[in-house]
Amino acid sequence: MITIREKVRFVETDMMGVVHHSNYFRWFEMGRVEFLRQAGVLLLDLMADGILFPITDVSCQYRASAKFDDSILIEATLAELSKAKMIFTFRILREKDGALLATGRTQNVFADTQGKVIRLPEPYYGKLMIGLSRE
Repeated sequence: MITIREKVRFVETDMMGVVHHSNYFRWFEMGRVEFLRQAGVLLLDLMADGILFPITDVSCQYRASAKFDDSILIEATLAELSKAKMIFTFRILREKDGALLATGRTQNVFADTQGKVIRLPEPYYGKLMIGLSRE
């Protein structure tokens, strides 16, 4: 699991000062990208090698509202990995009181530039397996 600390920006809120629901998906993306980076897998390297990683499933369960200027923690965990797909789970917490704001899940498949599902080659798979085994 990796954790990112962020501050809720005004632009992420609605007229009531509450975070718009769509921003949780952005935060999931931030967590997933940082997890991959820490595992030594850079998205630009994958794309340069012709490997894409479209999301095929995403869900979010909202528990409590984040508000403007809250400090939040984005927790991303690689829950499942095969050479064809990866599944991440997420928790968004308010830092000051530890309140669980949302949980979520994303599934990505690995594809070539024509959108055909492929098997993730080494060394990418090995780096992610090391990240998974640390969970």
